[in-house]
Amino acid sequence: MFDHHRRRSVHAKHAKDANVTEPQWDLTIKPSDSPLSLKLGEVGRHRDLLFLLIRRDLVAFYKQTILGPLWFLIQPICTTIIFMVIFGQIAKLSTDGIPPFAFYLCGIALWNYFSECFNKTATTFRDNASLFGKVYFPRIIVPISIVVSNLVRFAIQFSLFGVVWIWYFSEGQIAPQPTLLLLPFVVFLMAALGLAGGMLLSAMTTKYRDLIYLLQFGIQLLMYATPVIYPFSEVPDRLKVILSWNPLSPLFEVTRHGFLGAGEYSVGGLVYSLTFSFVLFFIAVVTFNRVERTFMDTV
Repeated sequence: MFDHHRRRSVHAKHAKDANVTEPQWDLTIKPSDSPLSLKLGEVGRHRDLLFLLIRRDLVAFYKQTILGPLWFLIQPICTTIIFMVIFGQIAKLSTDGIPPFAFYLCGIALWNYFSECFNKTATTFRDNASLFGKVYFPRIIVPISIVVSNLVRFAIQFSLFGVVWIWYFSEGQIAPQPTLLLLPFVVFLMAALGLAGGMLLSAMTTKYRDLIYLLQFGIQLLMYATPVIYPFSEVPDRLKVILSWNPLSPLFEVTRHGFLGAGEYSVGGLVYSLTFSFVLFFIAVVTFNRVERTFMDTV
């Protein structure tokens, strides 16, 4: 009888223990992630913060302006007109027979997206030092939000180019090609290049702050080394080899070929841009993840 009651007591205890649920912890301390980790899981868990930062980037800059979002359209139009006067009328640069307004506007829309992603991402640690020092969240969310918010700006500016493109197409002055379907691929690679380059420079400026002074100068030089204001066909042969090392060149040329019917591009050039983008992004993520752990000590 005693053994029987003892066995029932033991079984009841095991049944009680089995019904006990594991506690839900608010914070779990675990080993640090590998520097090679993209932390995409953390980004997903903080998606509300990502959307908030995207909204901040879209609203904050134009909140106290007179024209507001109209600057998205005014800036490329004014820049296009200036390019037409300086490079078209004064410098007499060729546009491969394409109407100058459409030629320059196409290049400006693409270049604005890349340069904005690169410039703003390159100052991530400096511009958000006070925020990073108060609360933890995956730091990579900030540069990602910059790239996504600039995508909205690019969509508006490229829609402006679309209106101009429809006009010239209806007039029979341009002949689009099937390569225009590569636009999403081109935008993706430009976003990857801008994000990776900016993250890499941002990580380096936490220790070498004088590099930030080279940012504007360097991005301006890069524009002249990219077929933004001139077609690649007009580049002298001795310089084509050098400019072909620029991973942005095939992207601009294939976009112009698709929408305007002029431009030199090759599958090899696109493969090179794709490879360069992934390698640079890998290096940037490794460097960014390594620096974010200690940057508050140096920023």
